[in-house]
Amino acid sequence: MQQNTPKILIISSDTGGGHRSAAQSLAEGIQKFWQGESVAVRVMKAVEDSHRITEKLVNVYNWMLRNKQHWMKYLYWAINRFRPETSNFFLNRCIVYLKEQFEKWCPHIVVSVHPLTQHIFARLLRELNLADQIPLVTVVTDPCYGFWKGWACDEVSLYLVANSEAQRQLIDYGIAPEKIKISGMPVHPKFHEVDETVAQNARRAFGLNAEKFTVFVNAGWVGGGNVPQIFRELVRGELDVQAIFLAGKNEELKKEAEELAKTAKFPIKVIGYSDEIEKLMQSANVMISKLGGLTTFEALACQLPIIADATTPPMPQEAGTVNFIAKRGAGILLEKATDIVPTIQNLVSDTKKYAEMKAATVNLAVPNATEMIIKEIFALLPEKQQQIQNKSAHVAV
Repeated sequence: MQQNTPKILIISSDTGGGHRSAAQSLAEGIQKFWQGESVAVRVMKAVEDSHRITEKLVNVYNWMLRNKQHWMKYLYWAINRFRPETSNFFLNRCIVYLKEQFEKWCPHIVVSVHPLTQHIFARLLRELNLADQIPLVTVVTDPCYGFWKGWACDEVSLYLVANSEAQRQLIDYGIAPEKIKISGMPVHPKFHEVDETVAQNARRAFGLNAEKFTVFVNAGWVGGGNVPQIFRELVRGELDVQAIFLAGKNEELKKEAEELAKTAKFPIKVIGYSDEIEKLMQSANVMISKLGGLTTFEALACQLPIIADATTPPMPQEAGTVNFIAKRGAGILLEKATDIVPTIQNLVSDTKKYAEMKAATVNLAVPNATEMIIKEIFALLPEKQQQIQNKSAHVAV
């Protein structure tokens, strides 16, 4: 590695799939942004890798997300009430490992995409007397008002948020407005709209009819929540459609879905974990999903209408997203699992309604958001590291 190579450390956690997707999007985008130059990017799962206690907490979170989604509101309340991310009990147990990793790599910028990570890195930078030399940037992956208090940390140099609602929430949490910039969500550029020919080819690749209305049932990265119950109701329907079911990292759910699919009166393709969610979205006419912040904006970038799981109250940090897509007309709130069959029937038969939903997805995601975020991050590099400051203003991410 060259002596002046900029080094970017992205800190995240695999609590659900959204933070992981954001970290991957930024890591790959940085490599493309710095094309022709030398740059080093490292992604660290700072929460679960730092101590066995925090690793267990991440496992509990994902277990609840998969099996007890209706309990998540209590977990949200507890974390916002007791603030483990600022607790010395947790900080003292994590700091040794993280300091050791930090000193081995010595990054020039630290970027957080998770609400439980920036406080410990703010302390780490203080203890190493580097707070004035190494910028700490937070990319908030919850797009609407009502998100975790953990996102707010006074020692963050720059906040990059999805919209004015997220900006207002940070200000209400006490963050100085001049530290916040609106940049959109860090959606990977591979999530984009496609024409019908590309969509048909994607369906063929999954062994489906190229021209039939396709429903993407997304059980998420952990594979669970309320979506499997919605899928069970969908399978019972007499529908002129075909479906793709994504079970995520849940082998038991995948096996169950495969057995259910055999009983359906329409074709269903069951898939486990996939690194090509964009192809699933681009092949579909509508997505059934829990509304994680990043998943929602990935679908919107693909101009994919959404049927949002509202069969139990959404997690508090996601409630704003649910209301956002419903208000804009890009989504339908599904309040009872038994409503899924008539909801799909209406979309298939009412082509005008479906066309209106698809049109409503346009421009809800900020175009080139990942590019904007990366440019803001690199603008904070010390002068001696700004090797391509005079490059063309256009950046191809």
